[in-house]
Amino acid sequence: MEIIEDLKESSLETVSVLGKLGTFGFVSLQSDSNLGKSYVKKTSTLEQSKNLEKELRIMLRFHNNPFIVRASSDHLHFATNTKSMSLCYIYMEYASLGNLNKMISDAGGRLSEDSVRRATRMILQGLKALHSEGFVHCDLKPSNVLVFPSNTRGEPWDLKLAGFGLSKEPTMDSSLLFPGTLEEYMSPEAIERDRFVGKDKLIGPARDIWSLGRIVLRMFGGIPVEVRGSNTWRLYEDISPEATDFVRRCFAWRPSNRATVDELVDHPFAAEKLPLLLSFLRVPSFVRRNVNEKLNVRQEELIPKPQGLLW
Repeated sequence: MEIIEDLKESSLETVSVLGKLGTFGFVSLQSDSNLGKSYVKKTSTLEQSKNLEKELRIMLRFHNNPFIVRASSDHLHFATNTKSMSLCYIYMEYASLGNLNKMISDAGGRLSEDSVRRATRMILQGLKALHSEGFVHCDLKPSNVLVFPSNTRGEPWDLKLAGFGLSKEPTMDSSLLFPGTLEEYMSPEAIERDRFVGKDKLIGPARDIWSLGRIVLRMFGGIPVEVRGSNTWRLYEDISPEATDFVRRCFAWRPSNRATVDELVDHPFAAEKLPLLLSFLRVPSFVRRNVNEKLNVRQEELIPKPQGLLW
């Protein structure tokens, strides 16, 4: 496990406060001018130490995954502030481009479909890593999707998942209640747990899939609204049939009926599109026919677009 070893607290200076965590906690930007590096310091009271410890543990577990935020120190730190209050904190890499909320806002409230596709692919890859190891994020929302300068030539940004303080780990009881922090991104079983029975009542990967669908709507300019006492979302512009089908597969009411992350990775909306001209010129005609037939079947399988713009 390759952890950044050159972080020296004595060389760090607080540049700014990036946000608050509850009543006493906060997130700050730290800079080491000697090394020319910046870090994020996440601080909370000792009462919240278990959440910070869990967040650090999950970041370390997926330290080499390019779609999960990296820890910059391998242990929980402790300190006492000027008011004799005991605090704990962790360090992680700094997302210089902010979070997905900021990216959407900077774009005027709506991303282009190509940008939504790319963002969705990256979020799915992060979720795939978590789900394959038995983890559930449980608090997936735009502010927990961080934006970094891209390592891919010609691309402006990359996304990584963060905010694992409320996540479910494989060893945790699936019947326990894992609350999120924003109802508009929470799944029905998280908000109205008593309406579900059996396995649908347990905390599982389907919770993250619902939240992903809401994030996709948000990237398309959707906003939460209340209709007849029910929380729903409104889109003011049409989206493609592929995007519509993708979101609908995220929004099956019963968790057991929602698409899995593996199914969504291969969905026409999120799947990486190959350069068709180059690829098709180099394969036999019977293979091209077979691929075309599969593509046509996929198009026929798309769920029809719902009437109106309410979700």
